[in-house]
Amino acid sequence: MEGRNDTEFEFELRSCRWAENHWQPDGDSDAFVARQLGTKRRRWDTIVLECDPDGLRERAKFGPERLDGDALDVFRHAPAEWAYYRDALPHPGYPWRYVRETIHDLADRGVLERRRSGNRIEIRRKWPYPDWLRRVIAIENKPDLDASAARVLGPQLEYDVAMGLADEVWVATRKTGERVEPALFEDLPVEAGILALEPESLEAEVAWYPRSLAVSEPGTRILERPSGTGRDASAARFEYVDPAEKARMRLEIAERAYERGWRSFVDTMRPDCRHFELRADEQLLPWCSAKGRCQTATECAGSCPAFEPEPPAWRTRGWPIEGGPGKRYKRLLETRRTGRRPGLEDG
Repeated sequence: MEGRNDTEFEFELRSCRWAENHWQPDGDSDAFVARQLGTKRRRWDTIVLECDPDGLRERAKFGPERLDGDALDVFRHAPAEWAYYRDALPHPGYPWRYVRETIHDLADRGVLERRRSGNRIEIRRKWPYPDWLRRVIAIENKPDLDASAARVLGPQLEYDVAMGLADEVWVATRKTGERVEPALFEDLPVEAGILALEPESLEAEVAWYPRSLAVSEPGTRILERPSGTGRDASAARFEYVDPAEKARMRLEIAERAYERGWRSFVDTMRPDCRHFELRADEQLLPWCSAKGRCQTATECAGSCPAFEPEPPAWRTRGWPIEGGPGKRYKRLLETRRTGRRPGLEDG
């Protein structure tokens, strides 16, 4: 692709595509890739979910939309036979009216059965919620991992290792071709793996293998790091995180990943701009003809000085589908995203 400038955003999309094509889970797991997800304290560039194939297909019965924490609580306890919802579900720790809202939402989506018996709301599950998630792999993308970038990234990886929310954490960086990748000399936790990726050819080598983290044990959430040096150093502040809470967080992250995938970048860009294109070079990447390069999601907005809406004629001539090129791009990416979630395409 001419004019490529290898922004971190473009490198991230290529890292996702590499993972989708080449990630090899242990055993018979399927891999599902998403980007820019995490918790309120930590967000990862790329996430690879290793999933049980049968469970992943069963998950499709609940639709492409994510199930949030409240919905997951309902499904985990929804009975196989009709029952009053307060008898079937444990007390949520907050007002029951919010549980009723969740029940009505799930019933309207067609994934939970609901009926009234007098003044009572009764529920019954359609299907048991599957145990579809096996492992979570977190990848940070740093095409130019110099000492300055490593100083910023190091504490984030230390947080990941201490928390143990992901099974493995990796750093993907641009392959240099040197005998020893420079990233190995940077001050990063030894538990983090290092992947040397050639973004144009989508070929990669493992420069350092990661250690498996203890996801089933209590995690340590770092709240505040020591300041000062020597005798002036303050104590670190941290708290322990129960394994059950970690399991819940992992499943909520997986649900958001299932909904979004990694091709959802077009949802935060302006494909209805006349300068927006999708160019195929090993994969479909966004391209701005006004800038002559792959634009970032931040740049591609209505506030961009070069933004021009698609001419009305584009939506009526030469496109044998409803809408113009922008809508076509969104449908194309959505089709590819759906194809990675087995069971959805069957419906």
